[in-house]
Amino acid sequence: MSASLPRKKLPIGIQNFAKIREENCYYVDKTPYACRLVEEGSYYFLSRPRRFGKSLFVDTLKELFEGNQGLFKGLYAEKNWDWAKKHPVLRFSFGEGVEGSALALKEEIHLQLKHNAKRLGVEDLSLESGNPSLRALVRAAHEKHGQRVVILVDEYDKPILDYIEDPTLAGQMRDTLSLFYSAIKELDPHLEFVLLTGVSKFSKVNLFSKLNNLKDITLDKRYSALCGYTEADLDTVFAPELPGLDREKFRTWYNGYNWTGESVYNPFDALLFFDLGEYRPFWYETGNPSFLLKVLKNRPVFLPELSALHASITLLSTFDVERISTEALLFQTGYLTIREQVPQGALPAYILDYPNVEVQASLNSALMLDWTAEEARVSQTTSKLHRLLTRNDLEGIHELMFAHYASIPHQWYTNNPIAQYEGYYASVFYAFFASLGLDVRPEESSNPGRLDMAVLFENRALIFEFKLVDDAPEHKALAQILEKGYDQAHRAAGREVHCIGIEFSKAKRNIVAWEIA
Repeated sequence: MSASLPRKKLPIGIQNFAKIREENCYYVDKTPYACRLVEEGSYYFLSRPRRFGKSLFVDTLKELFEGNQGLFKGLYAEKNWDWAKKHPVLRFSFGEGVEGSALALKEEIHLQLKHNAKRLGVEDLSLESGNPSLRALVRAAHEKHGQRVVILVDEYDKPILDYIEDPTLAGQMRDTLSLFYSAIKELDPHLEFVLLTGVSKFSKVNLFSKLNNLKDITLDKRYSALCGYTEADLDTVFAPELPGLDREKFRTWYNGYNWTGESVYNPFDALLFFDLGEYRPFWYETGNPSFLLKVLKNRPVFLPELSALHASITLLSTFDVERISTEALLFQTGYLTIREQVPQGALPAYILDYPNVEVQASLNSALMLDWTAEEARVSQTTSKLHRLLTRNDLEGIHELMFAHYASIPHQWYTNNPIAQYEGYYASVFYAFFASLGLDVRPEESSNPGRLDMAVLFENRALIFEFKLVDDAPEHKALAQILEKGYDQAHRAAGREVHCIGIEFSKAKRNIVAWEIA
């Protein structure tokens, strides 16, 4: 059936709704979500990672409120939107960022106010700076057009995130934006609808502390698929692209993002795959995770725990220049997603996990480069590890990892905080396997550095237990696997099982015990 449908243009990088519709591009209809938002409220905030379709959704709302009915032919909104009303729309976007000063940000706000005033025909306003300009613009637009005003702000937090490594400058950016956004709370009689999107929810921005009726729909399961593509979207909208597609592999690579409801594919990845026909970390390659890597390098993060990390709803919903939790940072930037909701007293809590192979492999690969040695050696070690796994050469893996730890220069340990953390050795070991995109599972969490993991490869299960000793081996790691029965579930599943106890020495900075059963 899918082969008979005509192929359309792939909207790669297109964030303009009118252009997508006029150029006959594939379009996943998100107007049911728009209609529901309007029916149920007026003030909203949505957080999603970069390149997830936030800008396109904002532009879709703009076209709806401006009453451009012809663009919506055949879509849900065509018959479910009140086209009799046309609202003046103020659209602001900070996605391009600003040069590094609060003054530059003020100038950018001023330019966007002037642009909106010109577009709405209220250029006679005095647009000098800050709050009075937004207030005056909203009131003048309401009076001129006879309808309440819509405010849409895309990437509201980008100027802060761009300078998050400089807390002083980031704080200045935050305070400047706070001043601008705080005007919204006083304009309710003149406003029809407000939506702000971004990556992070900064707790000290006046937007959230003073605009109490702003509803955060980030973790509302009804809007989990507001951005991204669902399985049903692939079956319908992208049906012409599906013949010959290994659906399970495609799902494993690019699906898995979840905000308590239906999981979705990263749209950027999906479109580029349909265009090029090859599996690559498209989304990861467009970002610069240098700040994330720096944070993880300065904190005692045990990597195996990232694929089963527990976080409260409060922790995931807060983020600020002076206090950035590891969980919130990884979740809000898209490197971890929600795998499961679990009870935790009166408020819900969540188990976080990598969304898919792309993120797991790419992030762990980058961490290996940052946490160990030069790029060439890491690449060679990773390639050889895969060959040894294919041959089931467990002693070869031992020799390979021993050589890798031995290659790390002594001075590296003294200059890097992460090397002082007892979970460092096991984390590096884990990262090599995770960087291959394998099914790597923490089996049972205990103390950092003492968590075993299973690597599933073909029909085999490699069960690892890590222990850190002062100097000489204590030969307890393998015994713990057998005593606790970590291998039993895999044997029951019919897998060939290999139990491997590994002990790392603090003094020797290497593997001192490698025992197999």
